[in-house]
Amino acid sequence: MFDKEKTQAYEAAAEICEKAGLKAGQILVVGCSSSEITGSRIGSGSDPVAARAVFEGITAALEERGVYLAAQCCEHLNRAIVVERAAVPGAETVNAVPQPKAGGSFAAAAYKSFADPVVVEEIRADAGLDIGDTLIGMHLKKVAVPVRLEHNAIGFARVIAARVRPKFIGGSRAVYDEKML
Repeated sequence: MFDKEKTQAYEAAAEICEKAGLKAGQILVVGCSSSEITGSRIGSGSDPVAARAVFEGITAALEERGVYLAAQCCEHLNRAIVVERAAVPGAETVNAVPQPKAGGSFAAAAYKSFADPVVVEEIRADAGLDIGDTLIGMHLKKVAVPVRLEHNAIGFARVIAARVRPKFIGGSRAVYDEKML
């Protein structure tokens, strides 16, 4: 069940990793509405099975590249982040265990699956996938740049992607490193 969505999730994650140039040790933040994936309005039909399939697809793509997943909780946990402790050494953690209807099915799947999960209030990720209009922007480093994906849907949910780049400073006479754009 949800094999198509698992494949779509893998393809979207692999594509953003490639287009954003993510390297081992970097972080991809993912906000995911299982409600939207199954054709319901966000927050109205949490589906742990759909979320698990999407989680498995994304983690397969990220593990191949050594990229960490930061799973965004829903608004009931103030969009906190579930992440492997190794991705955020020394970070201040909070005490919350996401549930399908309080934190979201995707974040709950991450919490159950990670080797050493922690929840943090915020993170500054290197790229992101927004699956079903979950608003991940608060968890991206400055400056976020939109990335158009060919794989821009998972189930019924639209997928929006972003990467980050360093800030431009220095004005009109500044010279920039083209590899960092």
